[in-house]
Amino acid sequence: MPSRSQAHPVEDDELEAAVDQAIAACDGDMRSAVRALIVGNNYLETEVSELMKAISHAYTHGRFQSDSG
Repeated sequence: MPSRSQAHPVEDDELEAAVDQAIAACDGDMRSAVRALIVGNNYLETEVSELMKAISHAYTHGRFQSDSG
């Protein structure tokens, strides 16, 4: 079974570049970079949850039509 780096070398390079950027944005402080990424992820999860609620509300009130069916 090939390792992840062998299966997707371009994606791995992009991931490594993103990691370097996150650390650099926090002046090289890895702990601050992890903290910032967790905060950002929590924000995005909240946004997704709110969007899902809005779509569900619209769907149940007939303002959203599903393409499947």
